[in-house]
Amino acid sequence: MPNGNEEQKRPIEVVSDEDWKTRVKAEDAKRDAESKGQPGDGPDSLPPPSFGSLIQILSTQAIMALGMIPGPDGNPTQHLPLARHFIDLLSVLEKKTSGNLDAEEAKFLEGTLHELRMAYLEISKNGGANIRPE
Repeated sequence: MPNGNEEQKRPIEVVSDEDWKTRVKAEDAKRDAESKGQPGDGPDSLPPPSFGSLIQILSTQAIMALGMIPGPDGNPTQHLPLARHFIDLLSVLEKKTSGNLDAEEAKFLEGTLHELRMAYLEISKNGGANIRPE
């Protein structure tokens, strides 16, 4: 039982270092200033990462494997199993992102997959004969 002679508990003192926020903001500003004028800021800079960019990268690989555009050596070569692999990767993305894409992204992915599947079917039914997009 507490008696009247007990010392009253002192409130806990919280010491805050507000200066750290200022230092962090200054460091961020310095980093931003240092990054300006870097090679990524010119005409050769890359676009910001996006879902559409990912679709374009994978579909371009599929189109190259279908032999519809030339590879790095300037010559088109067909590798139908590789084309199928990239088409299947896009299909996995479609299934895994279902319900999480905006309407434009979903339409882009669906249309890309449709076009790639039709091209794959056309090329494979012609015994691997190359077709050119119109």
